[in-house]
Amino acid sequence: MTQPETTPPGPESLPQDGPAFEILGADRPSRWLMTCDHATNIVPPSVGHGSLGIAPEDMARHIAFDPGAAGVTRALADLLDAPAILSRFSRLVIDPNRGEDDPTLVMKLYDGTIIPANRAVGPAETERRLAAFHRPYHAAYAALAARHPARAICALHSFTPRLKGRPDRPWQIGILHSHRDSRLALPLIAALADTGLCVGDNEPYSGHLDGDAIDRHALSQGRPNVLIEIRNDLIATEADQQAWAARLAPVLQAVLAASGL
Repeated sequence: MTQPETTPPGPESLPQDGPAFEILGADRPSRWLMTCDHATNIVPPSVGHGSLGIAPEDMARHIAFDPGAAGVTRALADLLDAPAILSRFSRLVIDPNRGEDDPTLVMKLYDGTIIPANRAVGPAETERRLAAFHRPYHAAYAALAARHPARAICALHSFTPRLKGRPDRPWQIGILHSHRDSRLALPLIAALADTGLCVGDNEPYSGHLDGDAIDRHALSQGRPNVLIEIRNDLIATEADQQAWAARLAPVLQAVLAASGL
């Protein structure tokens, strides 16, 4: 039986959702811009009254956000004296790392969990979420990226050690990159492997989706870029996040400097 589309509330009845993003150190001088598309599992009040209808333990999983990634992003931004932008809504509300026409923009099933608040979402509610969350995030991202004439972008994500029914993922860190620009990614993979890490090259998944955040703000603009995925069990605590940032910061600086970009 086809579920009826949920009718979105009118603008006058929308609860106060708060900002769709957080910016750190907008005026910091570094060429690097640190980004965290999946920083939080917040569900704004205008979406299901602040609930997606799934259990708290599911909201704490990788399906709702990238656990640990925000802490690494903040610490790296501090160490590199770089600006950062972080999302303030769950990827299950609407995924800021997807293009507006991507079929996985609003997920209805993810890693074995049905998302009740998304089951009846159709074009009208998708458009509302785009206008309220996705587009403001990307507008702020674009403005922050443009503040430095030689901007390089480093996107921080985390991945689960194992998807349901799938084998364990051995990589400690993955560097994702597009065939259109591997200028920083390949040297970074080599440099991290030299430190003894188990590094995935476009693992645990491919590094390019048309219309995703790196495609939109780096590839289409000719900006050097890397996308870093850290296995989330390795960045579960603030101490772990600080340690990984301290490990990554000098390598990122050295790879960018050596690239001549």
